[in-house]
Amino acid sequence: MLFYYLSDEMQFPSPHLANDEGILAIGGDLNPERLLLAYRSGIFPWYSENEPIIWWSPDPRFVLYPEDLKVSKSMRQVLRQKKFEIRFDTAFDQVILECSRPRKGEEVAGTWITPEMMRAYRALHRMGVAHSVEAWKDDELVGGLYGVALGRIFFGESMFTHQSNASKAAFITLVQKLVEQGFELIDSQVYTRHLESLGAVNISREAYLKELRAALLYPTITGNWGEVL
Repeated sequence: MLFYYLSDEMQFPSPHLANDEGILAIGGDLNPERLLLAYRSGIFPWYSENEPIIWWSPDPRFVLYPEDLKVSKSMRQVLRQKKFEIRFDTAFDQVILECSRPRKGEEVAGTWITPEMMRAYRALHRMGVAHSVEAWKDDELVGGLYGVALGRIFFGESMFTHQSNASKAAFITLVQKLVEQGFELIDSQVYTRHLESLGAVNISREAYLKELRAALLYPTITGNWGEVL
């Protein structure tokens, strides 16, 4: 298996050099400059604790076009009834911590969100480019997600839920807000049945990189999204 080992230089090999699994490179660090370069290049980190940092650029890529969002009749009812209060960027640290915990019935889910990863994305949040979307019920955080936004693309990282439909309500609300802001793409990285049910599809790496370049031509909406969206 061919891997590229990163040096201290702030650069990545071409995403097209990733192997059949989607692995492109190993090593480097998670400082904000490198992380943002990775996202702008169609690359993301994904690894487990006690492993070196692994950088990925899979083919195909799983994405959602915001205007193609599918909302079921039952979810429309949940949103109309306002069963959850959806907030932006009020509890980023708590959201990423909850995303790192194993899901019910799964012992290893979320283990890729290592303490190093949490520190890195908290740094991006302080820079105003990483955001949390939170579902609250009676002032309790019951679901949510976090990700990175650059230009008109949102890179979804992880979500969690403690109540049925909580994270789905947060995600749908996010997508609706992104449509209002003219966002062109949500990067979901790899296939999940949950996001497929909401309209996400696989596209080729080449198509993804083309759309990424176009989305990055626009200015980034930085800061607290609870105040600017």
